[in-house]
Amino acid sequence: MNTIFETTITRIGDSACDALQDDMLITFREGAPADIEEYCFIHHHSQTSGDLEVGGVMELGHTRYPITAVGEVATQNLRELGHVTVRFNGDTEAEFPGSIHVTGDTPTDIPLGSMLKFSVKGVENV
Repeated sequence: MNTIFETTITRIGDSACDALQDDMLITFREGAPADIEEYCFIHHHSQTSGDLEVGGVMELGHTRYPITAVGEVATQNLRELGHVTVRFNGDTEAEFPGSIHVTGDTPTDIPLGSMLKFSVKGVENV
């Protein structure tokens, strides 16, 4: 697997954990507008070196989540805004253009300093 994006959670909005109860994780880069930041896990933005894709993996802390669906603007939102909405329901079609879906149990707590990483399968030389 090739890492295409890796970051660290630096702030947690006052209502960010509420979304976890709805099986969602919402991220945004540092510098988000205050009304948006309240609902997000804020991270130090980094470069994106590829596209999110089905069959890839999201890692949050030490837990790996297979990616089952990627909305049509999810990679662009991640690249430009550090924003993505992750749904922990394993759907194979993205609910919204900016969402991705993964399989696995929704985390109950995401502490400050947690690592968030997206990886995709590498291309093999033949």
